[in-house]
Amino acid sequence: MGTETDLHELLRSLRVWDPAVTELPSFDPATAPNTPLPLFTAWFAEAVAAGQPEPHTMSLATADADGLPDVRIVMLHGADETGWSFATHATSRKGRQLTDRPYAALVFYWPVLGRQVRVRGPVTAAPPEQSRADLRARSTGALAAALTGRQSAPLSSPAELRAASEAAWDRAREDPETPVPTWTLYRLRPHEVEFFQGDPDRRHVRLTYLCRGGRWERHLLWP
Repeated sequence: MGTETDLHELLRSLRVWDPAVTELPSFDPATAPNTPLPLFTAWFAEAVAAGQPEPHTMSLATADADGLPDVRIVMLHGADETGWSFATHATSRKGRQLTDRPYAALVFYWPVLGRQVRVRGPVTAAPPEQSRADLRARSTGALAAALTGRQSAPLSSPAELRAASEAAWDRAREDPETPVPTWTLYRLRPHEVEFFQGDPDRRHVRLTYLCRGGRWERHLLWP
């Protein structure tokens, strides 16, 4: 009981969008572009300029073969007219889930500006040559992590991981072109993109873009 009480007291002591660290800019949805990508690009740049730590990280939600949800933090690898991109092993838990149910949702949260962006739609795997190029463009550490492999598989001990990781680091340094066949670049092609701007009076702005018949429609939502 004491632990629960401590948790509740701690929760009550916290603030959302503390003015000391958060600035809530105004957002007039009437000035928003006709498609979501330019607005996402502008908001992303503003989050970077505002000092948001790791603005390129996002929550990726998927579902398994039984329809049970799963979520984790991943890194954005790009966003263009083909979709929002991220990468992982096809054999990982999320890779297997995307094979079973090729549909996902993303959430970006930039608290320094009180903003969220939600994206959802079907997911496809990029051609192998694009997946290889994605991995080559990343750091030695990223290659070493990919070469360590076995993501989401049971681990017998930290020592097993250490040995596999050290071997992977050696290989990544010796041959930066080492292929990792399971490494896959995925693209989520959005059917819906929502932009949320927090408001100090709790009159939050929610602008959603819906793609219907290849054309984008814009709608406001109640907060």
